Amino acid sequence: MKFVAFERDLQGTGASRRLRRAGKVPGIVYGAGSPKNIELDHNALFHALKKEAFHSSILEMELAGKTEKVLLRDVQLHAYKPQVLHVDFQRVDATTRIAKKVPLHFVNEAESQAVKFDNCLINHVVSELEIEVLAEKLPEFLTVDLGGLSKGQSLHVNDLKLEAGIKVLTHGRKNPVIATAVVQAAEEEVAPVAAAPAAPEKGKKGGKK
Repeated sequence: MKFVAFERDLQGTGASRRLRRAGKVPGIVYGAGSPKNIELDHNALFHALKKEAFHSSILEMELAGKTEKVLLRDVQLHAYKPQVLHVDFQRVDATTRIAKKVPLHFVNEAESQAVKFDNCLINHVVSELEIEVLAEKLPEFLTVDLGGLSKGQSLHVNDLKLEAGIKVLTHGRKNPVIATAVVQAAEEEVAPVAAAPAAPEKGKKGGKK
């Protein structure tokens, strides 16, 4: 994905506030050289942030007539307004090894033994994983094939088929679970409750006067 940034000369809280009022977002790009203050169009950035690939792939930033490869590193959002307050990017090249969280895309769930025949639900335990990889080999997502799951089984990190050079960072956890096949609870049949006979109204007696 490609986006346009502009050099920013003014710094400080007041300058950033004026930028935001003008529909701009202050930011910074660092790594592989000197840090540089930048500004971006707010609406263009806001819509780009809604795309999964903008968060988990190498981006092309056009700045001062040159194109640099960068990676989104941090986004600061307003507490309750739909507004981006600040954004950070990191320059990357073919030799840069990075750690980055990437989303998981689950496939073949409906075709699994667990769902098709065992009346199970597949519980997605995690929706993303942090990986270490060369920047130029960073995948937009990892594919998780659930087609082999049956009742009572779980899929772990070690079961993933990853391309060479990709390492999942588990931070000390041994082979974490990614998804499990859980049996659906059977619905209990509730017997209909018979209506109780109506009580006779007070003050009325049977028979003739």
